Order: sequence, then structure tokens, then C-alpha cells
Amino acid sequence: MEIPLFKIHWNEDDIDAVNRIIRSGLYWCMGRDIEEFEQEIAAYLGSDYCVLLNSGGSALQALMVAYNFQKGDEIIVPSFTFIASAYAPLYVGARPVFADIEEDTYGLDPEDVKRKITNKTKAILPVHYGGMPCRVDILNELAEDYGLLLIEDAAEALGAKLGAKAIGTFGHSSIFSFCQNKVITTSEGGCLVTNDSTINEKARLFRSYGRVITGDYFAGGTDLDYVESGFNLRMSTLLASLGRSQLKRINDLIVMRQKNAHFLIEKFNDLDEISCPMPPNKDFFSVYQMFTLRVRTGQKKRDALMKHLSDKGISSKVYFDPVHQYSVFRKLGHHTIQLPVTERVASEVLTIPMYPHMTKEELEYLSTSIIEFF
Repeated sequence: MEIPLFKIHWNEDDIDAVNRIIRSGLYWCMGRDIEEFEQEIAAYLGSDYCVLLNSGGSALQALMVAYNFQKGDEIIVPSFTFIASAYAPLYVGARPVFADIEEDTYGLDPEDVKRKITNKTKAILPVHYGGMPCRVDILNELAEDYGLLLIEDAAEALGAKLGAKAIGTFGHSSIFSFCQNKVITTSEGGCLVTNDSTINEKARLFRSYGRVITGDYFAGGTDLDYVESGFNLRMSTLLASLGRSQLKRINDLIVMRQKNAHFLIEKFNDLDEISCPMPPNKDFFSVYQMFTLRVRTGQKKRDALMKHLSDKGISSKVYFDPVHQYSVFRKLGHHTIQLPVTERVASEVLTIPMYPHMTKEELEYLSTSIIEFF
């Protein structure tokens, strides 16, 4: 049996949504579906504003510009993340300051964050790893105590909650990704959400060359002006229509992911050498965008498991290597810092297949193959 790391869940409604835009012969770019998708995401999260962009990384870049971070500013980020989180401060000449993670959620450790705060710190940028909420409530309190901004990288966590509050609504602003392996997908794409009208307006300018226009630009809209420098970071109407279709069934997709995760957790319950992604308590509502095992006996055994699964036709991947050890950050001197938990966790984690519509046969084959290895 061949089991990929993920499969995209789609249905005929997704195809119809895209076909509707194609067959219209109009507004494949900058159409009405973009505004409607933004309104639907904001309503789903309970936020005032949503701005669609062509990726979650672009959403981070837009926020760095909108908040006017500059050279000399410091932004605290995890190293156990996708590299876009750490790149974000660099886009505006600011400096990423890497803090360690804690072992329950793989999110920023509030105690280490506190140690890393200086008079140059402007913001904390926590990441919700694999759809599991980090301790963002504590980080938010810490940000308030020190007068800092909290910007959530919730790229992997649309639909996750901490208590009754949606992930992505704790901070001043947040970002989400709609890349192909996320909870819902537009193939590529992302968004930022905020309750700040000024940030909303600045981000909208930045994503479209800093252009202010009344009416339809491509149909000769009036009152054209360019008031800020910017880029073309827009999402197309085609992808927005696909996102709207996917969003309609997000709750069902999350339930399917959780059901699969609980199946695997139960299967691996007696394996002392590995641990599964478990919420610390009932307040942590994970959407299991990824299912990441931790091989407690270390990297050698983890790598052997990875090979064993490959031989069985099962995909797996290390998410993530420590960002601060990549060449781009080594050149900046970040590799000399000590992040013991990050480095230990990164040497032991292995992400295995997880997608909503995994079959019973796939789940059995996957779990049996891992049990057989140990």
C-alpha cells in the first residue's frame, strides 16, 4: 500500500465553484468572491477584518510593513517552525530573536520568551504547531505586561481553539495559510486577520502596489492613486472561490482529522518509545493539521523508523529542523544560541500521514507498520 503524507479533500462543490468563475469569462482576478471569502473568514473567527493574500508568508510580510517594524527592532520567534516565521522580521530589516519551545505543545515557552525581552523588543510571534494551540493566552498576558504586540502565526491552525476563543484572535493580528496540506486549501494562499482598521487598510495597500482606487481597476475605475510602495500579493478570484467552498465544510474536515488522530493515539498507547500529539488539557482544541510522533529514544531510532516506513510505501517527514541552524541564519550568527528543547525535539519528531479521508485500511496499515517496527 502507498500512503502519502497528505491528500487534499475535495468534492464536486469545489469544482463547481471554480467552474463558475471560469465560465463567467470575467473577474478571474479581483472579483467579488475575494471580498466574500474575506467576510466569511472574519465571521468564522469572530474578527473584524480579513485580508486575503497569495500565501501565509506574504501575510506575515504585510503585517511587518503595516506595523512599521524597522531596523534595530527585535521580534521574538520560535526556531521550531517553517522558515517563513523567522524570515518575517528580515523583510523590514528587523531582527528575529529565537526563543525556546515547551514540550507539551511545541509552542514558544513563555518563560524563555520573558528572558529574551529587551528594550528593543517590539513583538512576540508565536506559532501554533501542527494545528495544536500554543500557550498563547500566557504569551498574550506577557505581551501586555511589556507593552508588546502579539502576532499569531496560525498558518497550521485554522479552526483550533483555546478554551472558547478561536486561535488567531488572541493577538493584535494573525495569519493563516491555505497551502495544499492545510485544514482548508486554495492550493496556495493565505490571509491575515485583525481588529485594527489601520492595519487592515495598510495591508490592503501593500498587497496591491500601494494602490488606492474607487471601482474596478480593470474596467477603468476612477480616482486612481498610489500612496505607498507595495507588491502584487493578491489572491485570485479563482482561488478565493475554491476557498469559500472548502470553508463551508471546515467543521466536518476537522472532525474527520480528529477521529483519525484519536484512532492512531489509541493504537500507539502501549508504545513507550513514542509519544503522540496530545492536547495538554481539555481547553486545547487541536485540528491535527499534522500528526507528529516523537521518538523518545532519539534521532538514530527516528531515522530508522523513517526508513522503515519508506520501505513500506508510507511517506513521512521531519517538521521541522531548527530554523536558526539553516545557512541563511548561520550567516547572521544565530547558530551560536542555545535552544536545548528545540534541538532535542527536532531530532526526535517525525510527521506521519494525516488527512481527513484516510480509509480504515490506510489507518490500520500505517499503525500496524509502526507497531511492527517497535
